[in-house]
Amino acid sequence: MNIITIPNSLTLSRIILIPIFVTTLIYKRYEYSLILFIIAAVTDLLDGFLARTINQRTQLGAFLDPLADKFLLLTSFILFALYDWLPIWITITVIARDFIVVIGWFMLFIFVHQKKVEPSIIGKLANAFQAILIAYILVSINFEIDDILIKKIILMLTALFTIISGFQYVYRGYKQFYER
Repeated sequence: MNIITIPNSLTLSRIILIPIFVTTLIYKRYEYSLILFIIAAVTDLLDGFLARTINQRTQLGAFLDPLADKFLLLTSFILFALYDWLPIWITITVIARDFIVVIGWFMLFIFVHQKKVEPSIIGKLANAFQAILIAYILVSINFEIDDILIKKIILMLTALFTIISGFQYVYRGYKQFYER
């Protein structure tokens, strides 16, 4: 099977965009940061859609796609917390949840040879709200929008889904570990 597919190329382009995105943030070119984040979001939607519709799913794509998403989101959360655009507690929450998921997957892989952890709807919602929060911050910086209520609502929904999905992944991992 060919691993150089359109969806994989889109995923790789998203990974390549991350250091450029970071550079735009460091040099305070926030308009480019927003554009790059939108491009990353569109390529994320496109690669999954194309992989399914033109039957170009690959193991490499299944591995790289969530990794690209996590790298972009975690990088954004860390930098946004350092720039004081986001509270540190939400960044710690996001990092802790992802750390727990990775450690859980590693333990399942080592002890029960489970190679794949299926994403849950709540986990996907958590990732979606994380991306929405980052996008909202970038939009608010670029267009000088400072709606505290909207930011708080998005922040709380992001925290809620991130925490619930973390518990859900722990529960699902615990079940898989003891059911085998």
